[in-house]
Amino acid sequence: MPVYTLTMLLKNDLDDKKRQEVLDGIKGKLSDGLPAGRQGEIFKEDLWGSKNLAYKIQHQDKAYFVHLEFETEPASISSLDKMVKLNEDIIRYLLLRKD
Repeated sequence: MPVYTLTMLLKNDLDDKKRQEVLDGIKGKLSDGLPAGRQGEIFKEDLWGSKNLAYKIQHQDKAYFVHLEFETEPASISSLDKMVKLNEDIIRYLLLRKD
């Protein structure tokens, strides 16, 4: 299975419970589109914490940075991408396939 990286900027004013709900939702989407019994595997989960932004994004001066490296089938990436785009708590993201 291919390896992907996902770096996200979450709204800084989210509490820990809501932030964890966002991350759990993403982890759940890694298994979408996979055959029964197979799951996407997360190799690395870095929570970089709250950082100042160089410029305002959606009226936010700060954001909470999260970086994930994971392995999953390409079929599950489209549903993951759609979920991240529609989530209002994620102000920016970058999803890349590693070679």
